[in-house]
Amino acid sequence: MNAFKLLPLCAASLLAVACSQTSVRTTQPAPVETPPTAVGTVAAPATADAAETEADKAKAKAVAALPKQALTPDILFKFLVAEIAGQRGEIGLAQSAYLDLARQTRDPRIARRAAEVSLFARNPAGALEATRLWAGAEPDSDRAQQTLATLLLNEGRLDEAEPILRELLKQDSGSAFMQLSALMGKVRDTRAVLALVERLAKNYPTLPEAYFAVAQAAANAGRADRAIDALKQADALRPGWEPGALLQAQILAKGSRADALAFMRDFLARHADAREVRLAYARTLVNANQFPEAQVEFTRLTRDFPRNAEVSLAAGLLSLQMGDVAAARDLLTQTLDYNPRDPDTIYYYLGQAAEQMKQPDEAAAYYARVRNGNTLVSARARQAALLARAGKLDEARALLAATQGENDAQNIRLVQAQAELLRNERQHAAEFDTLSEGLKRFPDAPDLLYDRAMAAEKLGKLDVVETDLRRVIALRPDDAQAYNALGYTLADRTDRLAEAITLLDRALALAPDDAYILDSVGWAQFRAGNLARAQEFLERAYKMRPDPEIAAHLGEVLWARGQRDEAGRLWQSSLQTHPQNEVLLETLRRLKP
Repeated sequence: MNAFKLLPLCAASLLAVACSQTSVRTTQPAPVETPPTAVGTVAAPATADAAETEADKAKAKAVAALPKQALTPDILFKFLVAEIAGQRGEIGLAQSAYLDLARQTRDPRIARRAAEVSLFARNPAGALEATRLWAGAEPDSDRAQQTLATLLLNEGRLDEAEPILRELLKQDSGSAFMQLSALMGKVRDTRAVLALVERLAKNYPTLPEAYFAVAQAAANAGRADRAIDALKQADALRPGWEPGALLQAQILAKGSRADALAFMRDFLARHADAREVRLAYARTLVNANQFPEAQVEFTRLTRDFPRNAEVSLAAGLLSLQMGDVAAARDLLTQTLDYNPRDPDTIYYYLGQAAEQMKQPDEAAAYYARVRNGNTLVSARARQAALLARAGKLDEARALLAATQGENDAQNIRLVQAQAELLRNERQHAAEFDTLSEGLKRFPDAPDLLYDRAMAAEKLGKLDVVETDLRRVIALRPDDAQAYNALGYTLADRTDRLAEAITLLDRALALAPDDAYILDSVGWAQFRAGNLARAQEFLERAYKMRPDPEIAAHLGEVLWARGQRDEAGRLWQSSLQTHPQNEVLLETLRRLKP
């Protein structure tokens, strides 16, 4: 990748650019031609009979401030070396040449360029030296001073940065304090940052933004109490100030979502028109699964934020989640009229709404309109599922095969979606082949390996099951489901029970409250002859999740322990809700012929 754009290389423009960079004195005040470059441009002075504007004066002053020196072959050569090296990807050479040129010319634009290239080359020492040259040559440049302060802070040189920050604060105190947190984001010593911000804020006792900056620094340093105190002082100076309230809610939420909700509720009672806080309050209610309360807030927000795509989308998604599909459809349709940033997401959820309203053709049309973004694969998968349910499996597979994801993760999910279509049709051999083809493209994709292992188990290819699952475990050592699947397969299909139990114990340690892992552990204990222990695990699993396969396993343990009436009742209850479950039906055929 090229580091930066190459400057024009025709003789006339190159000479003009070089002269612009070094401000060569001429025998008469001729205009200087300056094509746009990353280093900067200087506009030609106004003609003699044109009125000189304030902008012209400012530019003329800037030109006059540039160092006056002759354009030498050495300067021109280094300039060309730097630009051409950058174009060729030789960033180290470009950085060195530009920094040398900046030292030689003291031109602020070249120094700025040297700083930019040094940062690109990940040379902080060079960037700091170049920025010092830039700031020294252009002392009135806020950008130069801010860049210098940031680099010093990144190096942990807070004492050197402090006087620069003080000068920046004098120019626009409110805005500068609001940016302090971003400037100090890479400083590891958060306590030193807090002490520095407190010193800076001391001279601004009546400025809410100063207390806001203290609060940010205190929160980053783990001093939530100090942060809350500072925000209370900011609120006393500027009651109803939303940035401060939002930061306080954010800090409170880290400790207790309930405390954050209580604070925002009280704030809104005092400042009912605080729309940003209300929006944050509504979102927090959604995250707390308090959907009716959130819906009340979003209803108000849609009135307070007319034609706001973000609010309308959030309200529509909440309605969809609450099962109010008609309202969701109306809100999402309205959102499309508000020039949303991501219409693809809206089309996707409109497709979901249409599906829930039993309108498959309309749903498919919405899914087809999704062209990009995070919802692309999900939209194509649902569109394909609709085709498969309509008996058009080949067309569904072709749709997914023709879809190109935006990255490897999406393309892997597309392979999974094709395999899922075949799995739902119980075409396990074709599913296995599809996943194998996908693994040729993505050989170390854990999700594809896991899915192929499950397909291989259906086909009795236990060697593939074990190979793929052990590879998943190697790639993701903390994948509880991989340990569970391998342990269960060994327990159910082989005599390697000790090995199976070891794998399942590892799975249980990683996910102690997973009902399916508890089921696997119980089944392995049953196969090992530990009936009482097996019943204990299986009862825990069934209580957490009354799944038909868990019911089949628990019933078999009860049957083996002589509790046949209880086993029969359990099986019949599960059959009423899952009459086609293969594991349950096979258990009944085997034990109750």
